[in-house]
Amino acid sequence: MRLILGSASPRRRDLLAQIGVIPDEVRPADIDETPGKDELPRRYAERLAAEKGAALAAHDPDALILTADTVVAAGRRILDKPADEDEARACLALLSGRRHRVITAVGLRLGGKTWARRVETQVRFKRLSDAEIAGYIASGEWRGKAGGYAIQGLGAAFVPAINGSYTNVVGLPLAETAALLDGAGWRRDMASAAA
Repeated sequence: MRLILGSASPRRRDLLAQIGVIPDEVRPADIDETPGKDELPRRYAERLAAEKGAALAAHDPDALILTADTVVAAGRRILDKPADEDEARACLALLSGRRHRVITAVGLRLGGKTWARRVETQVRFKRLSDAEIAGYIASGEWRGKAGGYAIQGLGAAFVPAINGSYTNVVGLPLAETAALLDGAGWRRDMASAAA
């Protein structure tokens, strides 16, 4: 059984390798990721993960296809990947001193059969000073990150507490993803992961 990872994220590849999952192919899905009018964060993440799987399955119906979508949500508001420094600054200012949610929908598809999980993690940011925000913007680490930060990097200094899966905040909840793969009959290479 071939495993295709439907993601361009190097973080997801690295996370999967930690649990002995090495995809046979990495192929991002080309879908429209624009949120629907009044679409809520949970539904948005679930829809995108499902649409990515369907798009890839159309080209390779015999492969096991793993897709995911991670959303940072402040209340009902979806915080996407900032397009520029001003958007990144606005994200950090919004998250400063408050809690937010990181929601990842994980989808697995084999032929006409699908499996799905949704994982939510509560993240608390400390109150950020203007200097901290400016320094983080200057670092460039915010680029390509939902919500404008990376908990696995310099952004860790902003997070005094989380409630839930840390790997979910990085980009893929590993325990839940491993359970989906196990349920679908995929055998992980635990020996290679431990080496």
